[in-house]
Amino acid sequence: MLYILMHEYAGLGLFRYISFRGAMAVLTGFGLALLMGGPAIAWLESHRIREDVSKSDSDALAAHSRAAGKMGTPTMGGSFLVAALLCTTLLWCRLDNVHVILGLVLVAGLGAVGFVDDFLKLTVRGSDGLSEKSKLLGQLVVAGLVVAAMAWTAHVSGRYNLLAMHPPFFKGWSIDLGHDVFGMGIFVIVGWLVVAGTANAVNITDGLDGLAAGCTMLAGGALAVFCYVMGRWDWTDYLGLTYVPEAAEMSVMGGALVGSCAGFLWFNAFPARVFMGDSGSLPLGGLLGWMALVSKQELVLPLIALVPFAELGSTALQRVYFRLSGGKRIFTIAPLHHAFNLKGGLFRPSPTGAIHEVTVVVRLWLVAALAALTSLALLKVR
Repeated sequence: MLYILMHEYAGLGLFRYISFRGAMAVLTGFGLALLMGGPAIAWLESHRIREDVSKSDSDALAAHSRAAGKMGTPTMGGSFLVAALLCTTLLWCRLDNVHVILGLVLVAGLGAVGFVDDFLKLTVRGSDGLSEKSKLLGQLVVAGLVVAAMAWTAHVSGRYNLLAMHPPFFKGWSIDLGHDVFGMGIFVIVGWLVVAGTANAVNITDGLDGLAAGCTMLAGGALAVFCYVMGRWDWTDYLGLTYVPEAAEMSVMGGALVGSCAGFLWFNAFPARVFMGDSGSLPLGGLLGWMALVSKQELVLPLIALVPFAELGSTALQRVYFRLSGGKRIFTIAPLHHAFNLKGGLFRPSPTGAIHEVTVVVRLWLVAALAALTSLALLKVR
């Protein structure tokens, strides 16, 4: 209705501009998350959907969380964050864009997987939620189908540049994967690893008040810029990049992601009134991975989302080394944010003790911001 009134009758063509709709998506996502947040938190509290820190893998972490007053804080707040993200995307994005449609399916699907995981933790006595295998299976089905749909779309339309990978630093270099069945299969596997890996990276980062939401907001903003640039033939021609038609529309969804995360951060900043839970962290991370696939920044994604990938890497290294060494550890505790928050150091405890949670979060936000800005600088480095 607004489009008809402003465009056809008032002669204002604002809705044709992606930059305008992207900015409005940021504001709308922020506003909807604020509107939904208060009632959602009240509902979660009334139904006693609260965090149980006693289920933590570390006794030290559980004790620290109890001392910090986190016991009983409502969780599953990611549900209203994802609702704000989906509503904003439906309001401001073109729904004839295949990247947007698949992005909506991905967010809703991973949100459902995370919701089931959180629901089992909170309602079944003694349950730790979905097992690792069950959670990976859910991600395999959702992310695998979405990436396979992208490969099929590229094959049917002949847009094989959607299935190419572009290493940074090199002008005109690409790894083409879409001209035969074998290459398309490789792309689906790589695409699934990108989406599922980023989803789990953000999931692991969700451990301190405001950390996951802030880092996702910064990485999402950078990826929105990448999507916009890759969808502009004039900009890609100037920068020596591959033009990806319709990719620019994903920058509007990126704006919705940034705004929704900002609105959630209003309630999740220290001391958090609500925690995100898997119902928020998995779809947010999955969307970051999807935007990287659309904008052909798969190989730059570890830099764009440096903090979540560092958290994921530290956890993986700690587990592997612990098993191979018979109980020894590389880091004082994994993931990284707990090493600084609980021990004050990464490889050995600090003599001055733990670092306050707010200090750790703000410092990691700064690292995430610098990494995102550095990744954008790579647009010009070819």
